[in-house]
Amino acid sequence: MGLVVFVVLYLLSALILSNIKVNSDDPDPKEEVTIYIKTNGVHTDIVVPINNEFKDWSEKIQFSHIKSQDSTMQYIGFGWGDKGFYLNTPEWADLKFSTAFNAAFYLGTSAMHATFYKQIRESENCVKIKISKAEYQKLIAYIETSFQYDKDGNPLLINATTYGQNDSFYEANRKYHLFYTCNTWANNALKASGQKAALWTPSDKGIFCHYQ
Repeated sequence: MGLVVFVVLYLLSALILSNIKVNSDDPDPKEEVTIYIKTNGVHTDIVVPINNEFKDWSEKIQFSHIKSQDSTMQYIGFGWGDKGFYLNTPEWADLKFSTAFNAAFYLGTSAMHATFYKQIRESENCVKIKISKAEYQKLIAYIETSFQYDKDGNPLLINATTYGQNDSFYEANRKYHLFYTCNTWANNALKASGQKAALWTPSDKGIFCHYQ
């Protein structure tokens, strides 16, 4: 009975808090940098230009880290999540109970996922957002603090072979759990850069409902 009550309260909290919008009025409405939010139906990534006047992500998240080693890529998507999910569950059919349990109850470790793109197209699952230079610099800082680094300031690359030609993984800070999910991370990225976001959400729908 206690478990049922917990699940009901969790789902109600997710429904109510995800519909409460923060940063509805952008204090810096300049449209100087284009970013995207992109979902695969479950997980939200923040997609940014690989290189502009403020940041060259390829200096640390290198093309040599991906199988294709394609240096013509123009965009890079960042996601944060449970390391076990990322590395051991390339498809939902591969999901194990132990992986889900460890992720939900703060028993696993986390990883940053980088995905390289040559181009990005808007769709119902990919929304364009134009932000100011100052807001983009805040977003850069948020993403950078999510990585773990070695003594030379390089992100700690994870050897992953289960994903595609244009993906790389890195050790990350914080732990995944029911109240801090991959979508909570992406939602907080939008908050940090002054964009529309949910008060709190564990799901991608809690983010995208504010951009319909």
